Amino acid sequence: MHQFHIEPILGSENWEIAGFNIAFTNSSMWMMITTIVLFVFVWGGMKRELVPGRWQVMVESATGFIDDMLEANIGKEGKKYVPYVFSLFMFILFANLLGLLPLGIVGIHPFTFTSHFTVTGVLAVISFAIVLIVGFWKHGFHFFSLFVPHGTPLPMIPIIFPIELISFLVRPFSLALRLFVAMMAGHVLLKVLSSFVIDGTNAGIGFGLLVGVPSFVLMIGISALEILVAGIQAYVFALLTSLYINDAENLH
Repeated sequence: MHQFHIEPILGSENWEIAGFNIAFTNSSMWMMITTIVLFVFVWGGMKRELVPGRWQVMVESATGFIDDMLEANIGKEGKKYVPYVFSLFMFILFANLLGLLPLGIVGIHPFTFTSHFTVTGVLAVISFAIVLIVGFWKHGFHFFSLFVPHGTPLPMIPIIFPIELISFLVRPFSLALRLFVAMMAGHVLLKVLSSFVIDGTNAGIGFGLLVGVPSFVLMIGISALEILVAGIQAYVFALLTSLYINDAENLH
């Protein structure tokens, strides 16, 4: 469907470096817009006024929310990960919400780049890389004991170890897949319902009242649900990232 097509813009379809196409696409543009929105959001809340305004309260509430989540899952050591997890959470949240806007910028329809597995995959790989770096930095090769649960009988270790290792290696895939599927499924459903509205209206008043109007009402409900899903998926991604970091930080 058109809303998932990655298309070059600004005449960049022929941009190449060493034989690789580096076109500036609609996906790239909305990543840039999301980054700018995130920067403005944080910058607007850094005034540190004695009596904080609404903007400062929003930013402090968001950072406090992430700080509390990391402290609950990791402990006091979790504070040093607040900047990364906060940026990850807000970036995904803004990306999901901006993709739901019913308007375009310079004639280009909003693009939900989190509905592409390549994007969510990169975010998951970055988080997974941090887990590996922290794990080996703090524990060295003892980090491999994560794959042998405490109290495992010696004869069971050759069986449990590869199972736990595969489960660990699948984490970035499942983390990326969850966000990708949730965002894509919601947009597909809205697309289907919108086609019912248009086709029902074009078919005449009777068919429009029978199919078009109920579909339109359902679209409104699904759109509201998508806003909720946008926040939930950003939270789930940040939460699972914090849990994975906890495994690396608090290895026993």
